[in-house]
Amino acid sequence: MQSSKPRLNAPAVAGESLSALATGNNAFAFDLYRAIRAGQGNLFYSPYSLSLALAMTYAGARGNTEQQMAHALHFMLPQSQLHGAFNALDLKLNTTGQANADFKLSLADSLWGQAGFAFRPEFLDTLAENYGAGLRLTDFVDAANREQSRQTINQWVADQTQGKIKELLAKGFLSDLTRLVLVNAIYFKADWDVPFTRGTHNGDFTRLDNTAVSVPMMSRRASTAYAKGADYEAAEIAYKGNRMRMLVLLPAQGQFASFEQSLTAEHVDAIVRALKADEVILTMPKFQFDASLSLEDTLSTMGMSDAFDANRADFSGMTGKRDPSTGSGQALYIAHVVHKAFVAVDEMGTEAAAATGIGMEITSLPTTLTLDRPFLFLIRDGDTGTVLFAGRFLDPRR
Repeated sequence: MQSSKPRLNAPAVAGESLSALATGNNAFAFDLYRAIRAGQGNLFYSPYSLSLALAMTYAGARGNTEQQMAHALHFMLPQSQLHGAFNALDLKLNTTGQANADFKLSLADSLWGQAGFAFRPEFLDTLAENYGAGLRLTDFVDAANREQSRQTINQWVADQTQGKIKELLAKGFLSDLTRLVLVNAIYFKADWDVPFTRGTHNGDFTRLDNTAVSVPMMSRRASTAYAKGADYEAAEIAYKGNRMRMLVLLPAQGQFASFEQSLTAEHVDAIVRALKADEVILTMPKFQFDASLSLEDTLSTMGMSDAFDANRADFSGMTGKRDPSTGSGQALYIAHVVHKAFVAVDEMGTEAAAATGIGMEITSLPTTLTLDRPFLFLIRDGDTGTVLFAGRFLDPRR
């Protein structure tokens, strides 16, 4: 069965609902950051992409599973309002098909289901109307068809991310018990409003262990939103059009771990409110890396454990049946949540897979901000405050 419903292209959603959605999504973004920050490597992910994909599964959650997911994901709106709000936000952000857009942000969702498996029409309608995710029938049972399905899904993701994410689903990800795969892809590319000076120079970057490595650095002098607190310096670099922005956060010397641990949506909001226009000489590394995350254990620890438990998961809103012991084969649970992301930052702008202006006043003595030690960065939508991507740069050689 497939939904015949078209996507709702003009959803009637109150501004308060959009604000509640963005606030909740950002709270989840930083809860997740603190949960995955352990380790010594660079980090990059799209919390918005994850929220969107998990919202599609949440549409079929019921009972305790639904309550746990709402709490862990900070979904503050009821199901009857949440998916329409996601649709409105997605349509507001997505520039697909806009030839003259200042930036390119492509968001796409897809739903891959086992042919012959009985999904509830209401679930399929919700995803079709609010996420543009029609059900694509495939075969996960037969081994040869399963591998072809994996390749087909991976090709879809590669197409949506301009070839930056090529192997989302690794071999062995699918099994003969797989019945549903929900996929979200996000791609972002934008030029800086004021480019960095062409031509990089090498400079030292001091890692957390106090060893220094040489890295290509780029610089610019421009009017930039800047703030300094007791344990950080921050600058927000506008992309062309001034709607999308990168917020860079440089913790004070020796305070990276404590600053990172204290990072919350409220903390970031306070930093953004503290930003003031200043003449800033900004120097930062030119970098490119990708990241891969397997998030089942992390999300379970964050409070939505039932969703990953074959004996406790209740996704009866998808199938109408919950009890795995019936032998019907109808009960569903989440087996995997895999997330891959790519980011490249250079003199011209940013490429990533996955406009209120600030009054500008030029000061006579420019502020100097040099990102020559570990820092954090966020790519956010200035209109809604939505954090699209989050990451940290610890080591140029990883």
